[in-house]
Amino acid sequence: MHALIVHCHPEPRSFNAALKEVAREILQRLGYKVEVSDLYAEGFDPAEGPTHYMERTNTEVFTALTEQRHASELGSLPADVCREIERLARADLVVFQFPLWWHAQPAMLKGWMDRVFVYGGLYTGTYRYDRGHFRGKRAICCVTTGGPEATFAHNGRGGDIDLLLWPMHYSLYYMGYDVLPPFLAHGIQGGGPVYQAQDSFKAQLETYKAGWARRLETLEESTPIPFTGWNDWDERGVLKPGMEGYDYFIRAHP
Repeated sequence: MHALIVHCHPEPRSFNAALKEVAREILQRLGYKVEVSDLYAEGFDPAEGPTHYMERTNTEVFTALTEQRHASELGSLPADVCREIERLARADLVVFQFPLWWHAQPAMLKGWMDRVFVYGGLYTGTYRYDRGHFRGKRAICCVTTGGPEATFAHNGRGGDIDLLLWPMHYSLYYMGYDVLPPFLAHGIQGGGPVYQAQDSFKAQLETYKAGWARRLETLEESTPIPFTGWNDWDERGVLKPGMEGYDYFIRAHP
Protein backbone atom coordinates (compact mmCIF):
# COMPACT_ATOMS: atom_id res chain seq x y z
CA MET A 1 0.00 0.00 0.00
CA HIS A 2 1.11 3.54 -0.74
CA ALA A 3 0.27 6.77 1.07
CA LEU A 4 0.99 10.36 0.13
CA ILE A 5 1.08 13.17 2.68
CA VAL A 6 0.49 16.58 1.08
CA HIS A 7 1.93 18.92 3.69
CA CYS A 8 1.24 22.64 3.50
CA HIS A 9 2.91 24.79 6.14
CA PRO A 10 5.92 27.11 5.77
CA GLU A 11 7.48 26.37 9.18
CA PRO A 12 9.27 23.02 9.59
CA ARG A 13 8.97 23.27 13.41
CA SER A 14 5.23 23.93 13.33
CA PHE A 15 2.62 21.71 14.93
CA ASN A 16 1.40 20.89 11.42
CA ALA A 17 4.87 19.52 10.70
CA ALA A 18 4.71 17.48 13.91
CA LEU A 19 1.35 16.01 12.85
CA LYS A 20 2.84 15.23 9.43
CA GLU A 21 5.59 13.24 11.15
CA VAL A 22 3.02 11.39 13.26
CA ALA A 23 1.25 10.37 10.05
CA ARG A 24 4.49 9.27 8.42
CA GLU A 25 5.47 7.14 11.42
CA ILE A 26 2.08 5.51 11.96
CA LEU A 27 1.43 4.77 8.30
CA GLN A 28 4.86 3.23 7.86
CA ARG A 29 4.23 1.11 10.93
CA LEU A 30 0.96 -0.02 9.33
CA GLY A 31 2.82 -1.19 6.25
CA TYR A 32 2.38 1.78 3.93
CA LYS A 33 5.13 3.07 1.71
CA VAL A 34 4.89 6.78 2.52
CA GLU A 35 5.81 9.74 0.32
CA VAL A 36 5.61 13.37 1.42
CA SER A 37 4.83 16.27 -0.85
CA ASP A 38 6.07 19.23 1.23
CA LEU A 39 4.77 22.15 -0.81
CA TYR A 40 6.74 24.94 0.86
CA ALA A 41 9.97 23.00 1.29
CA GLU A 42 9.89 21.88 -2.35
CA GLY A 43 9.07 25.36 -3.60
CA PHE A 44 5.90 24.38 -5.42
CA ASP A 45 4.56 27.25 -7.56
CA PRO A 46 0.84 27.55 -6.76
CA ALA A 47 0.05 30.22 -9.37
CA GLU A 48 -1.40 28.77 -12.54
CA GLY A 49 -0.52 30.81 -15.63
CA PRO A 50 0.78 30.87 -19.19
CA THR A 51 4.47 30.57 -18.25
CA HIS A 52 3.88 26.94 -17.29
CA TYR A 53 3.01 25.97 -20.87
CA MET A 54 5.67 26.17 -23.55
CA GLU A 55 3.55 24.59 -26.30
CA ARG A 56 0.37 26.64 -26.17
CA THR A 57 -2.71 25.75 -28.16
CA ASN A 58 -3.77 29.40 -28.04
CA THR A 59 -0.98 31.96 -27.73
CA GLU A 60 -3.36 34.92 -27.83
CA VAL A 61 -5.54 34.20 -24.83
CA PHE A 62 -4.64 32.02 -21.84
CA THR A 63 -7.37 29.67 -20.64
CA ALA A 64 -6.17 27.31 -17.92
CA LEU A 65 -8.48 24.42 -18.74
CA THR A 66 -7.71 24.59 -22.45
CA GLU A 67 -3.96 24.57 -21.90
CA GLN A 68 -4.15 21.84 -19.26
CA ARG A 69 -6.07 19.60 -21.64
CA HIS A 70 -3.71 20.38 -24.52
CA ALA A 71 -0.61 19.68 -22.41
CA SER A 72 -2.17 16.46 -21.12
CA GLU A 73 -2.74 15.29 -24.66
CA LEU A 74 0.80 16.21 -25.73
CA GLY A 75 2.41 14.78 -22.60
CA SER A 76 3.97 18.19 -21.94
CA LEU A 77 2.59 19.09 -18.53
CA PRO A 78 5.02 21.04 -16.29
CA ALA A 79 7.56 18.86 -14.48
CA ASP A 80 6.33 19.77 -10.99
CA VAL A 81 2.75 18.92 -11.95
CA CYS A 82 3.84 15.59 -13.46
CA ARG A 83 5.71 14.79 -10.25
CA GLU A 84 2.63 15.43 -8.14
CA ILE A 85 0.35 13.45 -10.44
CA GLU A 86 2.76 10.51 -10.29
CA ARG A 87 2.71 10.68 -6.51
CA LEU A 88 -1.08 10.71 -6.51
CA ALA A 89 -1.19 7.79 -8.93
CA ARG A 90 0.87 5.67 -6.53
CA ALA A 91 -1.15 6.59 -3.45
CA ASP A 92 -4.01 4.45 -2.15
CA LEU A 93 -4.43 7.01 0.64
CA VAL A 94 -3.77 10.76 0.51
CA VAL A 95 -3.41 12.76 3.73
CA PHE A 96 -3.72 16.54 3.47
CA GLN A 97 -2.02 18.32 6.37
CA PHE A 98 -2.70 22.05 6.66
CA PRO A 99 -3.83 24.90 8.91
CA LEU A 100 -7.12 26.71 8.40
CA TRP A 101 -6.20 30.20 7.19
CA TRP A 102 -8.91 32.78 6.53
CA HIS A 103 -11.62 30.12 6.77
CA ALA A 104 -10.07 27.85 4.12
CA GLN A 105 -6.98 25.91 3.17
CA PRO A 106 -3.83 28.02 2.55
CA ALA A 107 -3.44 29.57 -0.89
CA MET A 108 -0.47 27.28 -1.55
CA LEU A 109 -2.68 24.20 -1.23
CA LYS A 110 -5.50 25.74 -3.26
CA GLY A 111 -2.97 26.55 -5.98
CA TRP A 112 -1.65 22.99 -5.84
CA MET A 113 -5.17 21.78 -6.56
CA ASP A 114 -5.61 24.35 -9.35
CA ARG A 115 -2.50 23.12 -11.11
CA VAL A 116 -2.32 19.40 -10.30
CA PHE A 117 -5.96 18.40 -10.83
CA VAL A 118 -5.57 18.97 -14.55
CA TYR A 119 -8.52 19.18 -16.89
CA GLY A 120 -8.48 16.57 -19.62
CA GLY A 121 -5.92 14.45 -17.80
CA LEU A 122 -7.56 13.83 -14.42
CA TYR A 123 -11.12 15.00 -15.01
CA THR A 124 -13.57 16.01 -17.73
CA GLY A 125 -17.21 17.06 -17.84
CA THR A 126 -18.40 13.47 -17.37
CA TYR A 127 -15.31 12.05 -15.64
CA ARG A 128 -15.83 13.37 -12.08
CA TYR A 129 -17.67 12.88 -8.79
CA ASP A 130 -18.43 9.18 -8.23
CA ARG A 131 -17.10 8.56 -11.75
CA GLY A 132 -13.86 10.39 -10.97
CA HIS A 133 -10.29 9.42 -11.76
CA PHE A 134 -9.36 8.52 -8.17
CA ARG A 135 -12.44 6.45 -7.31
CA GLY A 136 -11.54 3.61 -4.98
CA LYS A 137 -8.82 5.69 -3.33
CA ARG A 138 -9.20 7.47 0.02
CA ALA A 139 -8.36 10.96 1.21
CA ILE A 140 -8.39 12.55 4.65
CA CYS A 141 -7.64 16.07 5.87
CA CYS A 142 -5.80 16.76 9.13
CA VAL A 143 -6.51 20.40 9.94
CA THR A 144 -5.42 22.81 12.65
CA THR A 145 -7.43 25.87 13.62
CA GLY A 146 -6.51 28.93 15.65
CA GLY A 147 -9.68 29.10 17.72
CA PRO A 148 -11.10 26.71 20.32
CA GLU A 149 -13.32 23.82 19.27
CA ALA A 150 -16.54 25.50 20.43
CA THR A 151 -16.01 28.43 18.06
CA PHE A 152 -16.08 26.06 15.08
CA ALA A 153 -19.25 24.27 16.12
CA HIS A 154 -22.72 25.02 14.80
CA ASN A 155 -23.41 28.71 15.56
CA GLY A 156 -19.79 29.24 16.69
CA ARG A 157 -18.20 32.56 15.83
CA GLY A 158 -15.50 30.93 13.71
CA GLY A 159 -18.05 29.25 11.47
CA ASP A 160 -19.25 25.65 11.32
CA ILE A 161 -16.11 23.65 10.50
CA ASP A 162 -18.10 21.18 8.40
CA LEU A 163 -19.20 24.04 6.16
CA LEU A 164 -15.76 25.65 6.06
CA LEU A 165 -14.16 22.38 4.93
CA TRP A 166 -16.93 21.49 2.48
CA PRO A 167 -15.19 23.07 -0.56
CA MET A 168 -12.01 21.11 0.12
CA HIS A 169 -13.85 17.87 0.76
CA TYR A 170 -16.15 18.34 -2.21
CA SER A 171 -13.21 19.03 -4.53
CA LEU A 172 -11.64 15.74 -3.46
CA TYR A 173 -14.92 13.94 -4.03
CA TYR A 174 -15.13 15.71 -7.41
CA MET A 175 -11.89 13.93 -8.28
CA GLY A 176 -13.38 10.59 -7.24
CA TYR A 177 -11.90 10.12 -3.78
CA ASP A 178 -13.69 8.48 -0.88
CA VAL A 179 -13.31 11.39 1.54
CA LEU A 180 -12.97 10.39 5.18
CA PRO A 181 -14.11 12.70 8.00
CA PRO A 182 -11.28 15.07 8.97
CA PHE A 183 -9.11 15.05 12.05
CA LEU A 184 -9.25 18.47 13.73
CA ALA A 185 -6.81 20.05 16.16
CA HIS A 186 -8.30 23.27 17.54
CA GLY A 187 -6.74 26.18 19.37
CA ILE A 188 -3.35 25.94 17.68
CA GLN A 189 -1.78 29.40 17.50
CA GLY A 190 1.40 30.09 15.57
CA GLY A 191 2.74 32.34 18.30
CA GLY A 192 1.94 30.06 21.23
CA PRO A 193 -0.99 29.39 23.51
CA VAL A 194 -3.69 32.03 23.66
CA TYR A 195 -6.66 30.26 25.19
CA GLN A 196 -4.95 28.31 27.96
CA ALA A 197 -1.85 28.16 30.15
CA GLN A 198 1.48 27.00 28.73
CA ASP A 199 1.51 23.64 30.53
CA SER A 200 -2.02 22.72 29.57
CA PHE A 201 -1.39 23.87 26.00
CA LYS A 202 1.63 21.55 25.67
CA ALA A 203 -0.39 18.70 27.12
CA GLN A 204 -3.16 19.42 24.62
CA LEU A 205 -0.68 19.20 21.73
CA GLU A 206 0.42 15.77 22.90
CA THR A 207 -3.22 14.73 23.21
CA TYR A 208 -3.84 15.78 19.63
CA LYS A 209 -0.80 13.86 18.40
CA ALA A 210 -1.97 10.74 20.19
CA GLY A 211 -5.49 11.20 18.85
CA TRP A 212 -4.23 11.58 15.29
CA ALA A 213 -2.18 8.40 15.69
CA ARG A 214 -5.23 6.48 16.91
CA ARG A 215 -7.31 7.84 14.06
CA LEU A 216 -4.79 6.66 11.48
CA GLU A 217 -4.63 3.24 13.11
CA THR A 218 -8.41 2.87 12.76
CA LEU A 219 -8.96 4.30 9.27
CA GLU A 220 -10.45 1.02 8.09
CA GLU A 221 -13.33 1.63 10.50
CA SER A 222 -13.99 5.12 9.10
CA THR A 223 -17.04 5.65 6.86
CA PRO A 224 -16.54 8.15 4.02
CA ILE A 225 -18.47 11.42 4.05
CA PRO A 226 -21.64 10.90 1.97
CA PHE A 227 -22.15 13.02 -1.15
CA THR A 228 -24.74 13.05 -3.88
CA GLY A 229 -23.76 11.02 -6.95
CA TRP A 230 -23.99 11.47 -10.69
CA ASN A 231 -27.27 9.59 -10.96
CA ASP A 232 -28.85 11.77 -8.26
CA TRP A 233 -28.90 14.85 -10.55
CA ASP A 234 -31.15 15.52 -13.53
CA GLU A 235 -29.97 16.65 -16.98
CA ARG A 236 -29.64 20.22 -15.67
CA GLY A 237 -27.34 19.12 -12.86
CA VAL A 238 -30.01 19.66 -10.21
CA LEU A 239 -30.90 17.17 -7.49
CA LYS A 240 -33.76 14.99 -8.70
CA PRO A 241 -37.05 15.11 -6.77
CA GLY A 242 -37.05 12.59 -3.94
CA MET A 243 -33.27 12.15 -3.98
CA GLU A 244 -31.48 12.62 -0.69
CA GLY A 245 -29.13 15.56 -0.31
CA TYR A 246 -26.38 14.98 2.22
CA ASP A 247 -25.19 18.46 3.05
CA TYR A 248 -26.17 22.10 3.40
CA PHE A 249 -25.06 23.00 -0.12
CA ILE A 250 -26.83 20.26 -2.08
CA ARG A 251 -30.01 19.14 -0.40
CA ALA A 252 -33.65 18.41 -1.13
CA HIS A 253 -36.23 21.16 -0.62
CA PRO A 254 -37.92 20.98 2.80
